[in-house]
Amino acid sequence: MSSITSEFWVCRHTWLSSAKNTGWCLLGCSTGDLGTIYLFQIFGWGWPPMYIMALAVINGLITSVCLETVVLMSKKIDFKNALTTAFGMSFLSMVAMEVAMNFTDLVLAGGVAEIKLGFLPLILFIGFITPWPYNYWRLKALGKACH
Repeated sequence: MSSITSEFWVCRHTWLSSAKNTGWCLLGCSTGDLGTIYLFQIFGWGWPPMYIMALAVINGLITSVCLETVVLMSKKIDFKNALTTAFGMSFLSMVAMEVAMNFTDLVLAGGVAEIKLGFLPLILFIGFITPWPYNYWRLKALGKACH
């Protein structure tokens, strides 16, 4: 079935499975990403916002790979295979998630790298919704998922 057709995009099971996968990715990515921004915020380290955001993206990718490795190991997969699988996840999806969250945060916070509790639901929503269609496509068309 071609991904160009509307029938391709209406599989409830695939949307639910890809939502679960995207949620795990969001948990891993947002932990490192938002944690980094928050640490800079509470300690007042004077980095430019774009440097903080770049570091936040890197830390988000690292925590996502770490979480994925732990999740896979909990399913009785040995460390080497779990780590290899975690690195084999779609970095395109994770980077899109990270950039979307950081861009949203920068816009809402007025161009500064700062976490405000009132903005978190929207930041996380944007982080989730950005890669979700790609994760659906990847699962439906290629049979590949993170978990």
